[in-house]
Amino acid sequence: MVSHAENLVTLAESATKASVEEFLRLVGEVNRRLAAENGKVGKLSITGRLVEVPPVGEAIIVGDLHGDLKSLLRILGDSRFLGKAKGGGDVFLVFLGDYGDRGKHSHEVYYVVLKLKEMFPEHVVLMRGNHEGPADLRASPHDLPTQMKRRFGDRGTEAYMKLLELFNHLYTCVIVKDRVVLLHGGAPSKATTVHDIAYAHETHPRERHLEEILWSDPWKGINGTIASPRGAGRLFGEDITNKLLKMLNVKTLIRGHQPCPDGYKSMHGGQVLTLFSRKGPPYNNSSGAYLHLNISQKLEKTQQILQGIHKF
Repeated sequence: MVSHAENLVTLAESATKASVEEFLRLVGEVNRRLAAENGKVGKLSITGRLVEVPPVGEAIIVGDLHGDLKSLLRILGDSRFLGKAKGGGDVFLVFLGDYGDRGKHSHEVYYVVLKLKEMFPEHVVLMRGNHEGPADLRASPHDLPTQMKRRFGDRGTEAYMKLLELFNHLYTCVIVKDRVVLLHGGAPSKATTVHDIAYAHETHPRERHLEEILWSDPWKGINGTIASPRGAGRLFGEDITNKLLKMLNVKTLIRGHQPCPDGYKSMHGGQVLTLFSRKGPPYNNSSGAYLHLNISQKLEKTQQILQGIHKF
């Protein structure tokens, strides 16, 4: 019997050795799957770019990776996701976005997360980060095109363009009913219904919902929102967090986007949890973190979520 560790080694080796043809095939296959996902996919319910996860089983939530293959493999190993998914259990692996850029193993990270989606489509949810944003909200510096050329030579541009197609099908939001909402950046301050979030990709750029979801950050000591030093999105106060949580009938907002020295940070009275799963330069955080959450259990206190933090 092949062990969990051997499966991870095989996956990592495949990512490292993948030809451009295999990379293009994989991106294209996942792109087609995401484009076709609508209504029900296993136990997931999908509306627009919104995924609803049933409050049953466990969720493994991964923050920004930015080309950090070592941290991704560490999370997969520690959480034993492969074995659980193969066993058909109620386990959901949710990535908060920002898979590449800034790290030298971007193509390997994309390969692994896309391979996981191909292998376990009903268990893996791929969210959109600001580094997978639309052309008018492109992160800077954006070194993914250069990385693709370095890895695949003359066909690097082709690989990059295929990824751009994929970005448009990644999910904007994940909700675990009565539990948590997951967004990459922050709360869309002007959203009044869940429909605004589910179809933010269609109303962009006329409405700023998608921009704020991908780019905004929580802030202390303010009401409403103020301009962000990032040049996109907004800084939002606790009142905006409360509004979003009440609208969606959930307890906590879980997001990525911001580097954290300890790999995670709690804000707004514990109602916002930031996860950052990449370690080292250029962010120089001493630890990365991911969240392992028992979503069968009702959330009564912030401490229940913090108990699921895994630092490495």
